[in-house]
Amino acid sequence: MDPKQIQAIVETVLKEMHLQTSEKSDTPSPSSIISEESLPDIGSVEFKNWNGIDNPHNKDVIYEFIGATNTRVCSGSVGPRPKIIPYLRFLADHARSKGSVFKEVSEEWLEKNNLWSVQSEAGDKDTYLTRPDLGRRLSDEAIATIKKNIPNAPQVQIILSDGLSTDALLSNYEDILPPLLNGLKAKNYTVGEPFFLRYGRVKAQDAIGEALNADVVVLLIGERPGLGQSESMSCYAVYKPSVTKTVESDRTVISNIHDGGTPPVEAAAVIVDLVTRMIDNKASGIALNKAN
Repeated sequence: MDPKQIQAIVETVLKEMHLQTSEKSDTPSPSSIISEESLPDIGSVEFKNWNGIDNPHNKDVIYEFIGATNTRVCSGSVGPRPKIIPYLRFLADHARSKGSVFKEVSEEWLEKNNLWSVQSEAGDKDTYLTRPDLGRRLSDEAIATIKKNIPNAPQVQIILSDGLSTDALLSNYEDILPPLLNGLKAKNYTVGEPFFLRYGRVKAQDAIGEALNADVVVLLIGERPGLGQSESMSCYAVYKPSVTKTVESDRTVISNIHDGGTPPVEAAAVIVDLVTRMIDNKASGIALNKAN
């Protein structure tokens, strides 16, 4: 749809609905941010905190409810369909999520952060999405590169991967990796140099850990993005991984790592504690839970 048509729809709907959310000083009316030059950002805080309930009995309760959650509440409806603003926000959030899935980690970003990289057997992003099995495997060349750059048998090896959300890596990297490395070094663990795995799936950590004979492998990978939330990262940690022997129940997972969930710095401290327990108990996953 033409941007001018969309703007006309938004302006018409706002006028008809006589939105008065500007009564809340911290929640300006969406109509107040519409300009002739460009459309408003439908994913901005103003729209996320928008109250779509007509004539609420108690506005304060409604705004308190909206401010307490990131879920889509109090958006109202027009008969059986959603109102225009929640619908446009849904489309914007969906586009943002799709964009994060298909976005690439640039070579410039890797160079800036002094990260070398290897790639799974998925040749490109389309193949990665349609052939999950290839994202779990690494070529002989990739394994050789890893073994060349990292001494054999580190106690801990950290892998960074784009996974299903590049935004998760780009937005959390600076807040999670430095404190994680500092915490592990404070424990006097030998830590292999972190590197980037492009188009990686979780099970790829098994081949890497087996090749390096690592005690614990920590994979920081982008989660499948939700609507309007594309920065969420997961940590998959496994003790003595093996391509043939490791099963999913052998992994310990910390998910929802981002500013709106478990803050990256806090997650780093949790991961250090987790690695310590894995090394002390020589176990991970369900076996680690049984050991405690």
